[in-house]
Amino acid sequence: MKRKALDTKESPQAKRPKESTPDYCHTQPRKDDDGSILWPASREAIDRARDFIRECAISKEQILIVPDKDADGLDAGVIIHRTLTALGAEPSSINVHLVAKGRSIHDDEERKSMGDRNPKYVIVVDQGSRPAPPVVDSPDVKSLIIDHHLSDEFPKDALTLHPDIPTSCGYLCAMGTHGDLGNTLKWDPPFPDMKEVFKTHTKKAINDAVSLLNAPRRTAQFDVSTAWSALLTTTSPKTLLTNPRLLSARAEINAEVARHTHTPPKFTQDGKIAVLRIRSAAQVHPVIATRWAGHLKSAKLEIVLVANEGYLPGM
Repeated sequence: MKRKALDTKESPQAKRPKESTPDYCHTQPRKDDDGSILWPASREAIDRARDFIRECAISKEQILIVPDKDADGLDAGVIIHRTLTALGAEPSSINVHLVAKGRSIHDDEERKSMGDRNPKYVIVVDQGSRPAPPVVDSPDVKSLIIDHHLSDEFPKDALTLHPDIPTSCGYLCAMGTHGDLGNTLKWDPPFPDMKEVFKTHTKKAINDAVSLLNAPRRTAQFDVSTAWSALLTTTSPKTLLTNPRLLSARAEINAEVARHTHTPPKFTQDGKIAVLRIRSAAQVHPVIATRWAGHLKSAKLEIVLVANEGYLPGM
């Protein structure tokens, strides 16, 4: 059901008042039994993870990093990579596994693919968590899960933690955080003091780099490997701003958004839900939904959905 145009003779409906939400830094943190703030994780968990990473670095065994596809996951993965090499691991012993389009690390195909690389250690970054079998089907493989998504359930036999960020990777920390929490974030406690990072790297360069890093995963090719490779070799967010493949991926996504963004929405009879149907192999549906949510002003509207029938055909 298409939405009817407003009668210009009638007084327009009042806009829904904007809900006030506290800034991330001002939300109440979780605390330990003794009242200590559990951020980014308990001291015990951080110490266990440090021991795990040190063990990886000196083991001379194969290490597999499994980062999420977006900016914060890739940045965190590169931080882990650089930490391991700084502690003595050979770059040739560190591999990366990028999860296929539409899958999770818990899918049988992904678990087999990770196991086929014969790792001794697996470090999963920013993939979320849930009850599941071991990350890899081998009792000889040790796994560490590093994540910022709150969960009390984890894959079997996995060590878990939220990361402590090395100062030397400050711009990666800033890029990943802006990529996940937005670029208006106030860097107040409990976040680390990032003044020196933002003196060296402008927020504009960091935010522009985040935009470019997120573009390849949204393309029809789901080209996460390009973003990973570019980030792994960079020393500054500015070096990403001239990367030809990142720029072409963003141009491709912008063109695809423009092609579908004028698709007219249909509304439920009560006016609470707007649905737009598109067909694109690219991940443009979240962008289009966000744009329409800002454009539609009805006080009744609560949800904007974009159904993309071309992203994962058959699902």
